[in-house]
Amino acid sequence: MSAQGYSGETALKMTEEDRDGHIVLGRVKWFDPAKGFGFIVADDTPTDILLHANVLRNYGQSSVADGAGITVRVQTTQRGVQSVEVLGIEPPADAVLPMQDENAPMTPEELAAHPLEPARVKWFDKSKGFGFANVFGRPEDVFIHIEVLRISGFADLQAGEAVCLRIIEGKRGRMAVQVISWEAAAREKA
Repeated sequence: MSAQGYSGETALKMTEEDRDGHIVLGRVKWFDPAKGFGFIVADDTPTDILLHANVLRNYGQSSVADGAGITVRVQTTQRGVQSVEVLGIEPPADAVLPMQDENAPMTPEELAAHPLEPARVKWFDKSKGFGFANVFGRPEDVFIHIEVLRISGFADLQAGEAVCLRIIEGKRGRMAVQVISWEAAAREKA
């Protein structure tokens, strides 16, 4: 479904379930933070599902990677099927866990063994493919590579954005191996 198709040529009769919403598991077809929306595809929904930037921000992320798994609460309106709440985001299916070094891939258990460290994005340049964050209470920068973002389910980061990082000591200093939104990390600890 395109953004044009989203405007809706046909009015749908709304049922009580449509107004209350139901949960759908799908994949992000595409999301453009500059446009402020994107679409989700799901097997049990015949049309694409609109994902608005405000709904994503309420989850605690400003972007999401294409192909990321996503669980959303949706509603059917006269304008089509729309997500109203993001419940979870998983890395794209083809994501490979980041490497500690060139020879040793990190298992999910090894990744989870690293503590979550609260940080704020200093800057991130998607076109350069990297950026840096500052961990609260520490003076050194933490390197964030765009592939780490992608496998964490993000497409981009904004300066000043609050995140939690799992960090390793790399050859040139501290580097993130996982990025989690501040809100998702709080839900994970609850």
